[in-house]
Amino acid sequence: MLESRGEKLFGSVVTIILLLVSFIAIIPLLSVLSTSFSSKRMVDMNLVTIWPKEFTLASWDFMMYRPDLWKSFFLTLGTTVIGTILALLVTALLAYPLSKSEFRWGPVIMIGVVIAMIFKAPLVPYFLTVKGIGLYNNPLVLIIPHILNPFNLIIMRTFFKQFSKELEEAAFIEGCGYFRMLFQFVLPLSKAVLATLALFYGVVLWNQFQHPLMFLQDTNLFPLQIKIRQFITDDNILVTGAVSTAGLAYNERTLRATTVIFAMIPVVAVYPFLQKYFVKGAMLGSVKG
Repeated sequence: MLESRGEKLFGSVVTIILLLVSFIAIIPLLSVLSTSFSSKRMVDMNLVTIWPKEFTLASWDFMMYRPDLWKSFFLTLGTTVIGTILALLVTALLAYPLSKSEFRWGPVIMIGVVIAMIFKAPLVPYFLTVKGIGLYNNPLVLIIPHILNPFNLIIMRTFFKQFSKELEEAAFIEGCGYFRMLFQFVLPLSKAVLATLALFYGVVLWNQFQHPLMFLQDTNLFPLQIKIRQFITDDNILVTGAVSTAGLAYNERTLRATTVIFAMIPVVAVYPFLQKYFVKGAMLGSVKG
């Protein structure tokens, strides 16, 4: 079907507007990126905009040899990978029975899920509960509170409800149980929603800030986002081993920009591989309730 002249004009205008909005949105990121690769002199003179001036890797060389940064990085990476796997497993184990009409307690549990999604736990009782079960100053606090999200549970449940009942009945006749059905048939056919929820859970685990700030006092257990906060707020941490940055090729601003970009790289690197599943999974999980 050929597009009319008006439709082509409308499409062109929308494309231009979206390109402009995208460019405006990416300007702050380009500014931070160019600052990390610019010389201290250019940054001090406020001459760096969206392109590096006097290109240098001095800030990156300094940050890449900081053991405390790498320790926080691998701690965050480990908690993100383990937490995402556990979250997908727990979500699937709960969403599958809730998607079955023969599960009589399903409607009651779903009411509880919706209530939990709408009404958040009060901060003080939540803090006392988490502390009371032994997660205070415990690295598991970076994982356990995030392994089930009501919104993600609803998406996966809705996705599971679309599976063919005839296929499941045929598998049950052949002697297949619910667990085998879930792990050998349902989950392998659910790559789209699994990839989508993996991205949701992974971003939350990677970027978590409030939980470690509330429950972790040991600096050795600080995840990457809290370590970056230290770098941004405490100049002494950035210039460890030097009285000042006067004789160095970097300063606090270039180092801070480097840490921000460093924390973004893993998420930006993983997203393109999940993008093809992202829209499909989100749409399939929201067709019907």
